[in-house]
Amino acid sequence: MADRDGRSRRKRSEYVVGRPNELGSLLADLRTAKGLSLRQVEEATGKAVSNAYLSQLENGKIQKPSPNVLHSLSGVYAVPYEALMEKAGYLLPLEGSMGGRKRRLAAFAIDDLTAEEEEELLKYLAFLRSRNASRTASS
Repeated sequence: MADRDGRSRRKRSEYVVGRPNELGSLLADLRTAKGLSLRQVEEATGKAVSNAYLSQLENGKIQKPSPNVLHSLSGVYAVPYEALMEKAGYLLPLEGSMGGRKRRLAAFAIDDLTAEEEEELLKYLAFLRSRNASRTASS
């Protein structure tokens, strides 16, 4: 897709890490495993997540729930918040140096970021890190 200046734009779908249908299925499985109805989950979240909204999430009609919704559901289902964030595509899995898994925010999940803009952001990040490393080394 191109913008008015003819620059190539990336589609949001190129950046989606988690698969929304997998998220919906996971949420439905977690609810069923806990033996909860949609209305019981609504009550357990203090009405932060309505039963209608949860139904739409589980059926894949809503594909990108807010982090607040995922946080509420993680508490009710007793699953790590980060796991739901990863499934929803907000976090990218990274292998840690100690064998553990680290996660980071999917910073480039912006639907209209050009390849040139992404490259410039990466250069700026490298600059910031080198500047911070220099300050730390001189302290």
